[in-house]
Amino acid sequence: MTAPVFVVEQLPGGPEFVLEGPEGRHAVSVKRLHAGEDVVLTDGRGHWAEGVVKAAEGKDRLVITDLESVHEEPRPGVRITVVQALPKGDRGEVAVETMTETGTDTIVPWQAARCITQWKGDRGLKSLAKWRNTAREAGKQSRRVRFPDVADVATTKQVAALLATADFAAVLHEDRGCDSEPLATVALPDEGEIVLVVGPEGGVSPEELAVFAAAGARTCRLGPTVLRTSTAGTAATALLLGRTGRWS
Repeated sequence: MTAPVFVVEQLPGGPEFVLEGPEGRHAVSVKRLHAGEDVVLTDGRGHWAEGVVKAAEGKDRLVITDLESVHEEPRPGVRITVVQALPKGDRGEVAVETMTETGTDTIVPWQAARCITQWKGDRGLKSLAKWRNTAREAGKQSRRVRFPDVADVATTKQVAALLATADFAAVLHEDRGCDSEPLATVALPDEGEIVLVVGPEGGVSPEELAVFAAAGARTCRLGPTVLRTSTAGTAATALLLGRTGRWS
């Protein structure tokens, strides 16, 4: 899908639609779209429709016509969830952005024991809102019509419960004192839920590893190099998308 994507709460039921507000402003004043260009409208939940720009009016109104019937992108047979420990600074948004662009289906923020960043009170709510807005914007930029769900921040106990229900679960962990399998060759399910855990800068603690192993998670490594917490989930998602046939 190559046409620019814009998000609407509800897809239009007729052949013409006026895109207004922030999305309309972005289309007219930033993208500078003009008559005759193709666009895609989506609700970000898998529904989308293609149309053609009829006119750009003012600074924030885009009139779209020739809208086709609404299509629905099917949910992938193999779905990838990344449990992302909270990184320092803005690296959380970097992780969400690149995982969204790559194709992650669900992102779960995790308050790991060794996280320096703490999501508490209003600060936590603001940080979660930033992650969700980043996923939305990255979904548009990468021309997705099914954006990833960014869940509420999870505790280690809640992550373990999620791992226990997965068809394949793994903790990305590289430690000479801990046996691990290469994610590139480990057996994967033909369909269902894959859940990966990415630890914080200080790594996953031995206690957390034990809890996750008891929930059925395997310990896997990506390769010989050490990746930042903000890039490991993206690299792992790309690897799995290739292995499961979603990148084909």
